[in-house]
Amino acid sequence: MPTDTVALAGRRVHRVGFGAMQLPGPGVFGPPADRATALAVLRRAVDAGVDHIDTAQFYGPDVANELIHAALHPYPAELVLVSKVGAARDGQAQWLPAQRPEELRAGVEANLRSLELDQVPVVNLRRLPGSEVPFAEQLSAMAALRDEGLIGGIGLSNVTLDDYRSARSQIDVACVQNAYNLTGRTDQPLFDACRDDGVLFVPFFPLGSAFFPENPVLDAPALGATASRLHATPAQVALAWLLAQAPTVLLIPGTSSLSHLEENMGAGDLVLDEAALADLATLGGP
Repeated sequence: MPTDTVALAGRRVHRVGFGAMQLPGPGVFGPPADRATALAVLRRAVDAGVDHIDTAQFYGPDVANELIHAALHPYPAELVLVSKVGAARDGQAQWLPAQRPEELRAGVEANLRSLELDQVPVVNLRRLPGSEVPFAEQLSAMAALRDEGLIGGIGLSNVTLDDYRSARSQIDVACVQNAYNLTGRTDQPLFDACRDDGVLFVPFFPLGSAFFPENPVLDAPALGATASRLHATPAQVALAWLLAQAPTVLLIPGTSSLSHLEENMGAGDLVLDEAALADLATLGGP
């Protein structure tokens, strides 16, 4: 676990956190295949120094938060739980929009109940493509929840560069969570803007999407060659590459495996040399 930290909504956290999305069953739906292992992964992460866990009430639904509560409550004082609102699930595992202000409030209240918190330290507003709800209305709803003390900081997820700039003119943005990884850099302009503004960028799918059978990140030949030379795993190199892109990058690699957890956490101690950075720069682009 690296010793360097960043400020997340006024709380210092290590740059390698944990994402709870993979703890529920396949497709982020239903209970985990092995509940005991899921609980052990969460406890081991915190024991090893993880102080930032990313979750959502709609992971499961109602599964990831329940596991976090069962494994870790009462929470360590240094643990920062980050959730998100803007989506829901139905009984057939479909992802549904929950974008209206009243739905955002209901989502925050559901997180407070399931996590047994008086305040969620950070809540990301997940913007869905094609949402008919004006972004300004959503931001106002989130600001009201913050002013009431129900959330500590407001983050953004799945937003455009224009969304980000608009939000920055209206609220303090605690973090931005968009897809970004070694071979998928379509959001490079947004990444650059966050870096320049000193706003934390939290890449989701840092090792590729769990929803697709092939992983273009871990399958990249240059990644494998670099990992072999550095005596590391491809996953560790891919995560270390993200950390090297800006001091404001905060990682949330997720897993339901204890061995993968240890592997991911080892990325924080891996230093990529100039040759590695040069070789990996050729993979992907905006």
